[in-house]
Amino acid sequence: MSSELARALRRARATVPAMAIMPAMAIMPAMAIMPTVAAAVLLVAGLTGGLPTVAAVASAVGVSVAAHATRLVRVALAIHRGSRGLGPCRGAGLLGLGLLAGGCTVVGLAGYPAGLTGRLGFAGFLVAVGVQLTGLLMLPGAAATPAARLQRLLDGVAVGTCLFYIAWLLVLAPHGGGGPRTFLAGLISCAAASVALITGLRAARYRTAALACSGGTALSIAGLAGLVAAGLTPGAATWLAAAALVAGPALAAEGARRAEPREPNPADADGSFAGYPLLAPPIGAALLATAYLVVTGGGVPDRSAIVLGLTAVAALAVREALAALAVRRYARRLAGREAHFRSLVAGSRDVTVVIDTDLVVRWLSPAAARQFALSEQDVVNRPFTAMLHPEDAARVVDWLSAPGKVSAPPDKAQPSLLEARLRDGYGRWRDTESTLSDLRSTPEVAAFVVHIRDIGDRRAMERTLHQMAFTDQLTGLANRRELLRAVAAARSAREPAGAVLIIEPDGLTVLNDLHGREFGDAVLIELGRRLRSGLDTGDLPARLAGDQFAVLTPAGSILAYALASRLVTVLSEPYRLPGVTAHLSAMVGLAEVAGATGVDEVLRWADLALLRAKRTGRGSVEWYDKSMESALLRRMAVEQELPGAIDRGELDLVYQPVLELTHRRAVGAEALLRWRHPRLGAVPPAELIPIAEDLDLTDEISRWVLHRACRQLSSWLRDGWDLWLSVNVSARQLVSPGFVPALSGAIEAHLVAPGRVLVEVAETATGDRPTPDAREAAFAAVRLLGVRTAIDHFGTDPTSLAHLRRMAVDVLKVDRPLFTEPAGRGRLAAPIMDVVMSLADRLGLEVIACGLEAEAHLETVRAAGCHVGQGNLFGAPAPAERVEAYLTDNRSPSL
Repeated sequence: MSSELARALRRARATVPAMAIMPAMAIMPAMAIMPTVAAAVLLVAGLTGGLPTVAAVASAVGVSVAAHATRLVRVALAIHRGSRGLGPCRGAGLLGLGLLAGGCTVVGLAGYPAGLTGRLGFAGFLVAVGVQLTGLLMLPGAAATPAARLQRLLDGVAVGTCLFYIAWLLVLAPHGGGGPRTFLAGLISCAAASVALITGLRAARYRTAALACSGGTALSIAGLAGLVAAGLTPGAATWLAAAALVAGPALAAEGARRAEPREPNPADADGSFAGYPLLAPPIGAALLATAYLVVTGGGVPDRSAIVLGLTAVAALAVREALAALAVRRYARRLAGREAHFRSLVAGSRDVTVVIDTDLVVRWLSPAAARQFALSEQDVVNRPFTAMLHPEDAARVVDWLSAPGKVSAPPDKAQPSLLEARLRDGYGRWRDTESTLSDLRSTPEVAAFVVHIRDIGDRRAMERTLHQMAFTDQLTGLANRRELLRAVAAARSAREPAGAVLIIEPDGLTVLNDLHGREFGDAVLIELGRRLRSGLDTGDLPARLAGDQFAVLTPAGSILAYALASRLVTVLSEPYRLPGVTAHLSAMVGLAEVAGATGVDEVLRWADLALLRAKRTGRGSVEWYDKSMESALLRRMAVEQELPGAIDRGELDLVYQPVLELTHRRAVGAEALLRWRHPRLGAVPPAELIPIAEDLDLTDEISRWVLHRACRQLSSWLRDGWDLWLSVNVSARQLVSPGFVPALSGAIEAHLVAPGRVLVEVAETATGDRPTPDAREAAFAAVRLLGVRTAIDHFGTDPTSLAHLRRMAVDVLKVDRPLFTEPAGRGRLAAPIMDVVMSLADRLGLEVIACGLEAEAHLETVRAAGCHVGQGNLFGAPAPAERVEAYLTDNRSPSL
């Protein structure tokens, strides 16, 4: 279906019902060939005698030419409405007008008197030929520029003249020639037909449309020339010319319709004759015809033949001159492009290498000498792989053998650039990246074109940035970020294994305080060196922050523990620096990489293990386990809930009676702190007091305990019980500036005699901080108030006897380990108690036995001379009400 009819249908679809359009669409293809069919019927009618020759020919030609000329004009209007360019529009229109002029010429030959037939027909013939050729050369794909159209015209004139020259020598001249008009008509028709055919053959685009248009135009011109020469007289030549004139317009109209501008199909250029010497065969044939005429004795060419030859030579000369000018212009453009290309290549920082299919270098850009000190003698005609590092050569060969299919590392995407090391002219390896252009399918190149860029400076900068981002600047070890990356890589392995060690030296803070930060930094540098030298190749040392270090090792648990122990030994050796020798110790916490849900959890586990190692003591190495985490979570919960426990009323005191052992008579009681939390349960003092000290809550808790205990003692005294009351305090509470004023205030507030109050300090606390002088001063301050003091749990930990002699102590409270008989070791408790009682007698101290739970314990301490004791044998710690009930049941005497 023609495009103009399709557009007409689209315009009519809005107003014509669909049932009326469908039959019209069905007959559209037939409408395009109906004029040709009608013209063929008229020709057949003339051949069979149904119509006179002149009427049949004129009618057939008129119907065909008029219909297809009108069709061509409509195509031109459709092209113009689509704004697809003025050239195609004029081409189709002029082609239609030329066909119409030819039809009018034929009809005029049939209708005018004989005297005017020759001149009128010849004039119409010339107009029709000129207009048709002009329209044909303006169609898309025929010729792009006026110079190309002129070249097509000269080519056709030369070919047509040669063909007519052959026909004149071999056919027309031997039979008389036929007169000047016949000579001119034949020459023009041959030239015009040749122009049409060459235009179609030379077309590089729209091949089908160009061949159809040129073939139809050639047929139309040949048919018109035949009818003009024959004058519509009956004969075979007339009928053949009429048939050509009927078929030509139809073929030209169909080709013009197909030549509407559209996106060019790359397949249109296949099979084109644009690059073939189409002039050579006709010229060769003309020379052969001349030679044949001379050899066979037919004489020499006459004047008409000479004119034809001169015409062909003139056309060729003009054509070659134009071609020479075009070649010259093209050569100048190529020279300019080459100069531009050379300037770009010469000034580029990239090195361009042309490599043939055998991977041999065929060309090297001048930038190679400037960038890599490589000359053409060093590279050209040598294998490209000889320039590459042996480790990169195989990868580059794969890259060149299968462009775009180079295997990439598993953790990276397919690279668009290929990085490789290249040997420069000085024999050094340079980091480069390359891009590849595969031009093997381009005949002018037929090779690979590789563009190489030096990235050595960028690699150096990347290494510097990497070092700054992932390396500790002081010690040169990996930093926390690099350690996290390495642990993540270890966890992502198919079978995660290995361990993380977190190491913290003890004593570095003191060194910084004594000698300054510079001294501490020097120790850290030496520590990092020792850490690096004490590891295996696969281990990664890192500095996390401050004085905390870490090691990632792929070893198993046993080897990791051995490594940690070795590092503790290495890092604990003396640090000999100018003028000073420092002594440090180290603690290590270990955690396995496998089993954790993330990198942060691995480090958290190792931190928890380190915390446990710190509590264990210097030089400790501890593994992470779940119980440790549970203890830490409980401690955190206690730390969160302890502030405010007094205001919430969660603290309480329980009391345990202290008895005179001979008559089992209560002489005093010990106040014990208890914390009952609704969620945490009972929190013992051994857990509560250290946390309170860390939170600086000891003064607040001490004041509450002292006031609560003194109030209870005052109540018992008012009720007639002759008792004294002991209160437990820690060493830090004892030396606190607010303890003595709080004790004095509680005694005065509740009107309690100072002698009835006993302050107990655990022996383990007396050996720890604060200093002995501070402890002695605190005991003395308490003694000045009239309050007695005691050392609790005496004998369970070492206490300097010299300190014991200097401290203002009144009572020693001995614990169960001193009077309990060890299993299978005989009776060893009695002598030990004898020693303690003898020491107390010599120092003038009273002894209280704590933890009596069996009659055997009671017999042992009584035999040693101890007269006061307490324990579950007499009663467990209980609230004040139960203690009062116990006293009543045992008939404790009153004042």
